[in-house]
Amino acid sequence: MTYAVVVIGAGMAGASIAAELASHASVLILEAEAQPGYHSTGRSAAFWSESYGGPLIQPLTSASGPFLAAPPPGFSDRPFLLPRGAVHIADEKGREALEAFRAGFDPFVRLEPLDRAALERAVPGLRPDWDEGAAEPSCADIDVAALHGAYLRAARRAGAELRTGARVGRLERRNGHWLIGTGDGETEAGVVVNAAGAWADEIAAMAGVRLHGIQPYRRTMVQLRVSPPVPDDLPLVVDALGRFYFKPECGRLWLSRHDETPSAAADCAAEEIDVALAIERLRQAVDWTVELVEHNWAGLRSFAPQ
Repeated sequence: MTYAVVVIGAGMAGASIAAELASHASVLILEAEAQPGYHSTGRSAAFWSESYGGPLIQPLTSASGPFLAAPPPGFSDRPFLLPRGAVHIADEKGREALEAFRAGFDPFVRLEPLDRAALERAVPGLRPDWDEGAAEPSCADIDVAALHGAYLRAARRAGAELRTGARVGRLERRNGHWLIGTGDGETEAGVVVNAAGAWADEIAAMAGVRLHGIQPYRRTMVQLRVSPPVPDDLPLVVDALGRFYFKPECGRLWLSRHDETPSAAADCAAEEIDVALAIERLRQAVDWTVELVEHNWAGLRSFAPQ
């Protein structure tokens, strides 16, 4: 069968692109896994922060806020953002980085200076070495699963088709069209959209087009039961030097050592050393007791060369 557009990858990027295009053209989404969003989309730490990614990315993040906070009727009946707030903390080593961080976003992101007393109120149990901070009130939890699901539903309503378990094994340009080969056979398309995330360069190489140097990096997350229990109103807490971050999630603590380890495109898993380092860095920041490591996982975050 022939489609105007074939989108490779049904994660957040592929689902949203398909949703936007499907009312204007015939669209097929090909997903290699048995379910959409299995990799990066399904393993997100689930927060929306205007400062995340740096000043160059911030305008795009800020522009997404109104849509995520108040989706249009028919797309979702509830917001995708819930108030959380973030606190960026610094010890002696991180003070200079914290000042540069605040200066880099002024005046586009509201960042409020916090002294030691304010930090103690925001993060109970914070160790004495952490005596400077900045609050980012606009930071929010984001319901990634709901957002992804809304885009998939919108794509389907507009006529897009989704095929799971359809790993692309061949891409060939012939007579002005693309021939896309999967285990189920061959599909023809006028345009191919490469939304394959960590596999983006692999797909590009298969198509014989220029590679962009997309590099996947592994990021580790750990779910902990701690004592005292995590307060429901605890903000996202981020080290100014990028050594860790943590946030509450359903009565537990989600913790990352903020690792960015180059990785091949794969169904990655957390390494024991990264879990241990994350917990050690948490202990250096707060006086909580880690009672149990309930779960750990890793996801791939894909970067293009700057």
